[in-house]
Amino acid sequence: MLDKVKLALLISTNDFDSELTDLIGAAFIDLNIGDVNEDVTVSTTTDPAIIRAVCSYVGYQFELEHGALNRADAFKRSYDEQKAQLSMATGYANF
Repeated sequence: MLDKVKLALLISTNDFDSELTDLIGAAFIDLNIGDVNEDVTVSTTTDPAIIRAVCSYVGYQFELEHGALNRADAFKRSYDEQKAQLSMATGYANF
């Protein structure tokens, strides 16, 4: 997942790997809090919908921390939409 996040954020250095790894974990937790089934998020790291949501979450948090507020806003909107859709979709939601 780290390599996919770095590619999505256009990060080629390993300098941020620890921070990005922490943010990936936080993304999974946030999705679970948002009623996305934990079995799906933890065991399905090859699912394109989960990967996109995680990349958007990490992008939002990373860009916010590193001063790119315009990009952070775009990532935040994207993540919120993806999380809402996943939390209501059969196969992803806790219902």
